[in-house]
Amino acid sequence: MKFIKNIFATVLLCCLCAGAFAQEQEQEQYQDYFKVTAKADTTRIRIGEPIKVNLTAKVMLYALKGANIKVVFPNIPDSSNHIEIVERSQLDTTGSDENQKIWRQAVTFTSFDSGRWELPPMKFEVYSVTDGSYDSVFTEPIFIDVTTVSVDTTKAFKPIKPLRVVKFNWLDYWFYFLGGFLLVTLIVLYFTIWRNRKKAPKPIVVVPSKPPFELALEALAKLDKEKPWQTDVKGYYTELTGVLRTYFEQQFNIPALEQTTAELMDDIKPVTILNQQRNEIYSILSLADLAKFARLQPTPQEHEDTLRKAVAVVEWTRASAMPKTELPVNGTNP
Repeated sequence: MKFIKNIFATVLLCCLCAGAFAQEQEQEQYQDYFKVTAKADTTRIRIGEPIKVNLTAKVMLYALKGANIKVVFPNIPDSSNHIEIVERSQLDTTGSDENQKIWRQAVTFTSFDSGRWELPPMKFEVYSVTDGSYDSVFTEPIFIDVTTVSVDTTKAFKPIKPLRVVKFNWLDYWFYFLGGFLLVTLIVLYFTIWRNRKKAPKPIVVVPSKPPFELALEALAKLDKEKPWQTDVKGYYTELTGVLRTYFEQQFNIPALEQTTAELMDDIKPVTILNQQRNEIYSILSLADLAKFARLQPTPQEHEDTLRKAVAVVEWTRASAMPKTELPVNGTNP
């Protein structure tokens, strides 16, 4: 029994060692595919001097077999551990090719406290958009020595120099004088042109040579002849509704060209002769809206039915444009 326990413990230990070795091998192999570095141009500065750290992330694309990789650079606080960020550059992918992709970013730091400060390891995160896997890699820490300006205390202090008066130089302010001159010139020109401008002519009201219903019927007949729905469905319904809306606007003084279908249907309610064709008008406009804005593809039969409905609406309402005949006086014929 003891011998069996020893064998079982040995097998279990071998499995654990093999798993750890495989995981270590996988980690080393992954690090070969994804490498990050943080390299400083110097590690010794005086108080307030800049130190530039170049961050680089490299992904070997040939080893990932087309995986879609997303790299997230470190989220470095503006101030931490006596070190402050002065400037961050944009991410740069210069140098990438079909075998590898490289991201670069330069971060400028400084410190106003003397001493030896540590820029801690920076965390890079990598996501695989293909399978959703995630991992992180850290850079090595960077130690920065910040020194003060050396002062020779053996020498006597020098006296403070008096203030110096700078002479006024007109050339130092030429830009302001030029700007003021241009501004005054523009104001003078504006008022000169404004005073001498001619009054705009009054717009000439164009009276149509034909009644609105005749113009509408001619336009609908042209659509019936050309059959534009065979090549451009959206254009056909745009032109068809434009004919009807223009007719309503000219004949009944309804701002139909500027209204939505719902607004137009509200405005035709007081017009009895139009309200009698309310269902037909709504059917035309709603189908046209679907064809123009919802990419509906009506059937050829619906195209022709819509055109016939439009002609019927105009024919029905044309009576409102016909001159009224005078009634006979005292029973005699006119």
